[in-house]
Amino acid sequence: MHKKLISYIKPLLKSLVAIALVLGLTLGHANDALAAAGGGRIGGGSFRAPAPSRTYSAPRTYAPPGGGYYPGGGYYPGGGFGFPFLVPTFFFGGGGLFTVLIFLAIATFLFQSFRRIAGGDSLDYDTSVNPQITVERLQVGLLAGARELQEDLNKLALKADTSSSEGLTEVLQETTLALLRHPEYWTHASASVHQARLTTAEADFNRLLLAERSKFSRETLSNVNNQLRQAPTDALLVGQDEGGALAANAEGPGEYIVVTILAATQGELKLPTINSAEDLRQALSKLGSVSSDRLLALEVLWTPQAENEVLTREDLLVEYPGLKMI
Repeated sequence: MHKKLISYIKPLLKSLVAIALVLGLTLGHANDALAAAGGGRIGGGSFRAPAPSRTYSAPRTYAPPGGGYYPGGGYYPGGGFGFPFLVPTFFFGGGGLFTVLIFLAIATFLFQSFRRIAGGDSLDYDTSVNPQITVERLQVGLLAGARELQEDLNKLALKADTSSSEGLTEVLQETTLALLRHPEYWTHASASVHQARLTTAEADFNRLLLAERSKFSRETLSNVNNQLRQAPTDALLVGQDEGGALAANAEGPGEYIVVTILAATQGELKLPTINSAEDLRQALSKLGSVSSDRLLALEVLWTPQAENEVLTREDLLVEYPGLKMI
């Protein structure tokens, strides 16, 4: 009886072991197929309210003998004029040009206040310290044969000054120019624009940035606010061994490079809806022409960063579903 039981169990165990091996290999390849490639990153900037164009301090006025000084430029008693008597003085024929100008300033302030209330704004709302900001995201998918573009971005990351608005503007111009030089590799693209006030624009920008960075398995090269970080070559090789989907120097038809430009600019900036290569050309030209005094923050991200990695078609569809074929 015992021998018969063993004879039944042995074939069953062999079958279970074979099934486990098949499942292990299948799931292992599936995980490798979805392994994200490493990415590069160049960025910097800050969201600061613009400084006031000028400041004004009221002059101190002193009363002659017999009068007392009152802040705000008026005397009481003993002559002169003060704010409580501006309107009566104006209507009863007194005062002068200075009184008229102050009265006009008060009238203008009241008019603008009522106008903002009619438009739905509160009285304490000041667009000079909370201006309108545009957050733009432009993404381009290219065939993996665009290795020259990859090299250009790598070199730019190593030398770029990301601590100043002028340096970030140069990064933006060089990135858009590098993309414009390789239209033969364009395959996919998308653009989005979001308007927000300064107080909320930074949160919107950071949310988009985190979403893009999470698509990388690691950041193998980054230059953010002049802090340069680069993964050593042996670390890249280890990552390649762990992620079997990464092939060395492969440039097959189903392999891609994706470049993302995330920018925050002061004022309104419109990008065209991208349905063709010409739309992408216009969007790149418009974004690349932003001046340094309008550029608040910039992030340029691309994947893969290392030349021995590839982004498969499956990766493109899963990680970048908003890209349109052009």
